[in-house]
Amino acid sequence: MSTTAAPRAAGELQPAGLDHSHLTQLVGYAASRAALELRKAFTRHLGPLGLKVVDYSILVLLASNPGVNQKQLGQALDVSAPNMAITLDRLVEHGWVERVRSTEDRRAMLIHLTDAGRDLVRRAEAIAATMEQGALRMLSAAERALLLELLLKVAWGRGTRR
Repeated sequence: MSTTAAPRAAGELQPAGLDHSHLTQLVGYAASRAALELRKAFTRHLGPLGLKVVDYSILVLLASNPGVNQKQLGQALDVSAPNMAITLDRLVEHGWVERVRSTEDRRAMLIHLTDAGRDLVRRAEAIAATMEQGALRMLSAAERALLLELLLKVAWGRGTRR
C-alpha cells in the first residue's frame, strides 16, 4: 500500500495520504482547510508587525470608520464584549489605538487610531494586498472574485454588500 494517495478528483489533494472524500463534501470542512492556509499566510506576512487577525481587522475597520465604539466593533467582528475589551487593551498598550470619550454622549467611549496606528494600517494594508497570492495561486482572478463573493454571501447570510 502506498503512503501517498493520488488525488481522487481533479485538484483534490489527499493530505497525509488519507482519504478525505467524506469530509471534502462539506463546505465547512473545505472552508476551514482554506482558512488554515490563509491564516498561515497572514501570520507569515503580518505576524512580524505584531498583528493578529483580529487586531488587523479592528485597525482596518477603525481606519475606514472613524468614531466607532467598542460595541460596534464587537458586533462587526462577532467578538464578545469581554474579548473585545481585552483586545482593545492590548492595542492601547501597543500605542495603536486610544479610547476617547464621546462629545455627543459622555457615557460612550469611542475608539480612535493613533498616529502610530494609522502608520501601521498603511504598512499592513500594503502587505495584505499581496499576502494571499501564494495561497490562492491556483485560482484565476475570476475564480478568486467568485470565491470571495460566495464566502461573503455565506458569512453575511444574504447577498454581498457593495
